[in-house]
Amino acid sequence: MKALIKIGGSLLDDPALRNDIAGQIAAVAASGVSVAVVHGGGKQMTRFLEERGVQSRFIGGLRVTTEETIDAVLKVLAGTVNTQLVAALAAAGVKAVGLTGVDAGLATAEQMSPELGFVGKVASSDTHVLKALAHARLVPVIACLAGGAHGEIFNVNGDWMAVAIASSWEADRLVFLTDVPGVMGSDKTIIPALTIAECEELIATGVATGGMQAKLNAAVDAVANGVHEVRIVKGSDPFILQRIFDPQDEKDEPGTRIVARHNDPLLPVMTAILP
Repeated sequence: MKALIKIGGSLLDDPALRNDIAGQIAAVAASGVSVAVVHGGGKQMTRFLEERGVQSRFIGGLRVTTEETIDAVLKVLAGTVNTQLVAALAAAGVKAVGLTGVDAGLATAEQMSPELGFVGKVASSDTHVLKALAHARLVPVIACLAGGAHGEIFNVNGDWMAVAIASSWEADRLVFLTDVPGVMGSDKTIIPALTIAECEELIATGVATGGMQAKLNAAVDAVANGVHEVRIVKGSDPFILQRIFDPQDEKDEPGTRIVARHNDPLLPVMTAILP
């Protein structure tokens, strides 16, 4: 089984949460699952720029990335955030390897628009390096930066990066570890399972907006491109990965599960994920 875990929000910014999720990833990898990790780092990026007197500007939720900003993105995402996460995984017993999408053509992007500067959307993904690392029982930790066809470096939305790589890698499961507990319906309760059509209806009717709309669009793209299922869960919930990969009770399955159809069979239950 292949699983891609996308980490964002406070999980990267809080050392205790980062160490906890690293321990859970270690347990999933030890169970025999081939794991890859994609991470963002928007909070750290904003803080780094503010400390240097640079005000972040966003268009449509995407950070305008100038030449000055892309240099900071490299330092923060590919440097500090990536290395801290690799170190946390190493402390948990994982042999992790820090990467960006630039490495080995893992993610090649195209500029989205001139007004956004060096912001790209992944056009292609070559996952040979992931297969080689998985064969060596190493866990790739990928910062959301991509290369361009002419040597450019692009800042890429972390969710889009995760979807592109998960699809190309033919991952069985894509897990979004977020700051929210799942997808909420119009009654403000968590919806346990959604199909592509139901995701599109939530967006069309205005129930899912803003960040959740973006998450659902990403999930739909992933499932439509062959990922068996996508999970949207709150990363800080206790034993969150154990509850996904080794559920003791179907009623306790966390967050929201997105699949092509409701009659899709569940993936085989993983055993002995955590002691």
